[in-house]
Amino acid sequence: MMWKVTRSATSSLRQSRRWMSAAIPGPCIVHKRGADILHDPWFNKDTGFPLMERDRLGLRGLLPPRVISFEQQYARFMDSYVSLEKNTQGQPSDSVSLAKWRILNRLHDRNETLYYRVLIDNIKNLAPIIYTPTVGLVCQNYSGLYRRPRGMYFSAKDKGEMMSVIYNWPARQVDMIVLTDGSRILGLGDLGVQGIGIPVGKLDIYVAAAGINPQRILPVMLDVGTNNPKLLEDPLYLGLRQPRLEGDEYLAIVDEFIEAIHTRWPKAVVQFEDFQMKWAFETLERYRKRFCMFNDDIQGTAGVALAGLLAAVRAQRRPLTDFANQKIVVVGAGSAGLGVLKMASQAVSRMTESTASYSHFFLLDKDGLVTKERKGIDPAAAPFAKSHSEIEGLGLGEGSSLIEVVKKVKPHVLLGLSGVGGVFNEQVLKAMRDSDSTKPAIFAMSNPMANAECSAADAFKYAGENIVFASGSPFANVELGSGKTGNVNQANNMYLFPGIGLGSLVSGARIITDKMLQAAAERLASYMTDEEIESGILYPSIDSIRDITAEVGAAVLREAIAEEVAEGRGDVGPKELSHMSKEETVQYVRNNMWFPVYSPLVHEK
Repeated sequence: MMWKVTRSATSSLRQSRRWMSAAIPGPCIVHKRGADILHDPWFNKDTGFPLMERDRLGLRGLLPPRVISFEQQYARFMDSYVSLEKNTQGQPSDSVSLAKWRILNRLHDRNETLYYRVLIDNIKNLAPIIYTPTVGLVCQNYSGLYRRPRGMYFSAKDKGEMMSVIYNWPARQVDMIVLTDGSRILGLGDLGVQGIGIPVGKLDIYVAAAGINPQRILPVMLDVGTNNPKLLEDPLYLGLRQPRLEGDEYLAIVDEFIEAIHTRWPKAVVQFEDFQMKWAFETLERYRKRFCMFNDDIQGTAGVALAGLLAAVRAQRRPLTDFANQKIVVVGAGSAGLGVLKMASQAVSRMTESTASYSHFFLLDKDGLVTKERKGIDPAAAPFAKSHSEIEGLGLGEGSSLIEVVKKVKPHVLLGLSGVGGVFNEQVLKAMRDSDSTKPAIFAMSNPMANAECSAADAFKYAGENIVFASGSPFANVELGSGKTGNVNQANNMYLFPGIGLGSLVSGARIITDKMLQAAAERLASYMTDEEIESGILYPSIDSIRDITAEVGAAVLREAIAEEVAEGRGDVGPKELSHMSKEETVQYVRNNMWFPVYSPLVHEK
């Protein structure tokens, strides 16, 4: 693994300075002195406090006398991190990942400014530690890892009190909230209150990728109980020891929380995360036309998948309008799979300027092909269920297996969001060799890695070298022989959700519309060059995440203006936004991205 910093931080910091404002940061007013400053990770600079600042803040004698520069602090931490990597070589991967998470978490709890600079400058290597896949391990072990709280915890026992509880959060302004009820954490199921690790990790990505000010973020755990018997019997479990609330009782808790946060922070953007399917769709439809909110599992995953699907059309050297003719088999009828199908059908309608068409989409769940003959079909899946007349000519029927569907449909794209590891087996992958596409696409998007529908190595081995491959987890590229490489694309939601959130925030959007989400996906799909796409690279490097987020955020902003849902932010109103050129909107978004530097601290009583 290559790091930007091993002995010296200078080159990495120089590269990052282009994101900083040209102006020297203004002073920050603090109402603390002495040890209280050192115990606050937002204001603490460790040994970086200048001597005059130490005098102003009553820090003389509380720190070693030598002043260490930011660059030296940065390099010292990176040396420690690299030493940890060397010392843990050969140990179990889960243990190593948790050790890395711990050292980063300790830095965050001590010095947030330094933590976020380290994260921004090394985002490609650190995102898998603070986000997926390591965040899944953290959530599974959260009760044992807990040291100090991050975010807020609202429980069913707070019913009737949430409007007052929300004012216990010390920040006067909150811009971004990520909320979970812990009911479906990644592919790990119900982890109850331990799911707080997901909002924490997501918001760290928001800070690093979108430049959301970390003083204005709020991770939230909505604890309505758990149906996980292991947690209920665990003496260390920190959540409510009761079965999950259901029905109207559940919705009453969520309603009260949403009303509370929007009473205090009416302009905050809210992202719903890892809700089980029945509540994911219910809450999205319940709130999306009233508040500025979205569900990342439904809409973010769908957007990233759509960007990959559009890029796969480009990889065939076909115009994007040919997407309307792509036959797509989706395995997994949960919130993510249905979200992909809905956004893909909307994209077809947008391209063809016609009503939504579902004829080229085939949806499978654990019982096989979903058809209209199915009893008790989920309302969200109903539009994608096949009628007898649509599939009889293919020799398919209710419950047809995946291998039957692939052999007879010959899809251009096979996309998995099933959470079932290995469901794209050797037989299925070999059948993709007969795809009607010149460059078949295989998307194994389930997380964590153990739940991926297939590995990258198996995809290239059995489906052939002439495929494009994407996964939800970070598989390594595959060496194909003769000097060729099978490029692996991680269809990571972090390509989109930071831009969706940032674009919505800086535009002052009242709501987040379907067209704003489609604009985000289309901008991501167009980000890559033709040469990159033709070599099988569908998504850009995570190293470019701030550039990507600025472009995606600007696309969201422009669509918000076009749909007249933008109300502006601060001194920039909707009229000023509407007069900006495309380039000016990108620069406007960049200018609103926070960057971590030490600000001079001034004490005020």
